[in-house]
Amino acid sequence: MFDALSDRLERIGGRLRSRGRITPADLAEALSEIRTALLEADVELSVARAFCDNVAARCSVEALSKSLTPGQQVVKAVHEELIAVLGGETLKISYASRPPTVILLAGLQGAGKTTTAAKLAQWFKAQGRNPLLVAADLQRPAAIEQLRILAEQAGVAFSSSGTDPVDVARHGVEEGFRLGRDVVILDTAGRLSIDQALMAEVAAISAATSPHYTFLVIDAMTGQDAVHTAKAFDETLALDGVVLTKLDGDARGGAALSVKYVLGKPIAFASTGEKLGDLDLFHPDRMADRILGMGDVLSLIEQAERTIDTEQAAQSAARMLEGTFTFDDFLDQMNQVKKMGSIGGLMKLMPGMSKQMRDAASQIDDGEIARIEGMVHSMTKAERQNPDLIDRSRQARIARGSGRSVADVAQLIKQFKQMSKMMKSLGAGKMPSIPGLGGGLSGARQMAQLAKSDPAQLQQLLGQSGGGGLPSAPWAPKAPGVGGGAGSKNKKKKGGRVTPPKGR
Repeated sequence: MFDALSDRLERIGGRLRSRGRITPADLAEALSEIRTALLEADVELSVARAFCDNVAARCSVEALSKSLTPGQQVVKAVHEELIAVLGGETLKISYASRPPTVILLAGLQGAGKTTTAAKLAQWFKAQGRNPLLVAADLQRPAAIEQLRILAEQAGVAFSSSGTDPVDVARHGVEEGFRLGRDVVILDTAGRLSIDQALMAEVAAISAATSPHYTFLVIDAMTGQDAVHTAKAFDETLALDGVVLTKLDGDARGGAALSVKYVLGKPIAFASTGEKLGDLDLFHPDRMADRILGMGDVLSLIEQAERTIDTEQAAQSAARMLEGTFTFDDFLDQMNQVKKMGSIGGLMKLMPGMSKQMRDAASQIDDGEIARIEGMVHSMTKAERQNPDLIDRSRQARIARGSGRSVADVAQLIKQFKQMSKMMKSLGAGKMPSIPGLGGGLSGARQMAQLAKSDPAQLQQLLGQSGGGGLPSAPWAPKAPGVGGGAGSKNKKKKGGRVTPPKGR
């Protein structure tokens, strides 16, 4: 969603970092470009103006003149202001001393309230809570049945009885208390546009149930209309926060950057996909890191913790470091990675990714993973346990069985052996280091720190290391200058000869 804004801010930051001295004219020009970038991202005018004024206040010309890295100081100020505009801190959910904690969801039709209710229920369940979903939307056809099905998928309780929305909501809260549920989520009706009937109904439900939290569900792709909708609902309801849906869309993202400043209410949750697990607390600092191309390691770790079987992963890692890693282990790891989401999406969360690398990540074909699985499944059990058995004739048989070429099979085996060899050297304490950084876990920590403090230096170090000697993944596209591109050293001439390097 923030790709266009991220590209603009990265270009501005890169230009500032390259200057040893920043004059008032340079700062004014950069702030003008930032304001234009925000407006093009559909950020409200008052928010864009306040953003630039606050960045200018953080970057006094006197302080910049004394700094050894003035460009980085400006980028830091932009980063801090982005965090402030997005809400500053992550919302901490507190629970009622006398359960249940009642959560009311309001919003226009089509914003995704019903699906968000089920996602919230699954999120609370993952926190160790026992939620109850209440379908109080009696306007939209099949809304009750939709929520019932989603409740079954999430494995949570469901309630909806009555013909009046207020009675349904009140009965749902009473049912939650009777059944010992500690969280009750009310899904209310929406309209195509704001009208008095909608507001009166939601206000009546709120008065009858006294919710502890009232969240407005907003479609992030509606831009400035989302902010106007939030204003209208806040005048009727005492909103506690906003839930942004469809944050994985390709809209410009102005709603996320405007709603906190205009409404004064935080973004509580963000939905980034269609699955029930694609909802989490909104972290302003992590979103600011993503917008400025710094990656999001914490979200990546949390995602892995939720989806990966730690015991199985530990066993695979041990075999990998011992040098006994097999294609069966490789399949298990690929299946676990698939649970975390698309490969391209995961790579974008890594720190130190340049724009070219992120563009290459967006082109990764997740279907290639299925084709790799086909090649591995076409191997015999003995071949998966010992790839050295696979000679040319066996490669041909595997290629026929998987519908791939012999060259594809040979490439997969080559990359697997390279990976196994590298991992075995890691187990022996021979982790390749990056020039300017240490090896092992300390080097990884330094990479994460550099991603925030000086991403340009991190990209430069990664370039010097040639990628640290890591074999490329079979599904990854070739970045510019890699794998025989314009930047490769041994270029083939038309006659087929390879020009030897100088010095031989």
